[in-house]
Amino acid sequence: MVDVRRVKLPGVGVLHTFITADGGKVGVIAHRSGHSDLITFADDEDGSDASKVSLRLSEDEAHTLAELLGGTQITESLSALDQIPGLSIDWFTVDYDDHIAGQPLGDPADRGIVGLTVVAVVRGESANPAPSEDFRVFPGDTLVVAGSPEKVAKAFAFFRTGASRLAGSADGPPGV
Repeated sequence: MVDVRRVKLPGVGVLHTFITADGGKVGVIAHRSGHSDLITFADDEDGSDASKVSLRLSEDEAHTLAELLGGTQITESLSALDQIPGLSIDWFTVDYDDHIAGQPLGDPADRGIVGLTVVAVVRGESANPAPSEDFRVFPGDTLVVAGSPEKVAKAFAFFRTGASRLAGSADGPPGV
């Protein structure tokens, strides 16, 4: 694991630095104004600027860079999770005519779907991780869920129609 050093810069923001495997230094200055500076440098004794690089990024550009740098690892991690027998991670995009549209998320267990987790609700450019039961879902939201493939299918059926039991499903109390 990389050791990250964090230094508060009064009136400016926070500087995060770490040393790379080849001995270089990388830093990010997260300004209070929202923009960031990505910097690389070396601790040369002569104080030479020849090995220093600085790049100013807007908040949106910094988020994009973070996604590009971390996106591969996140995708690989999710792919690895999909290889775990009995675990399914899936996304449900809410349409205007879906039952869940405009409703609080609620607790899947209250609907007979024990063992399903709503990991996050993605709305526009932001994610709402581990949303509470009273989190209201709107058309265009994407629900990220995890559970057994059967539980995920049951949840999706509920999100669409309000029915909490799949045809032919015997689990869960009747009428729930």
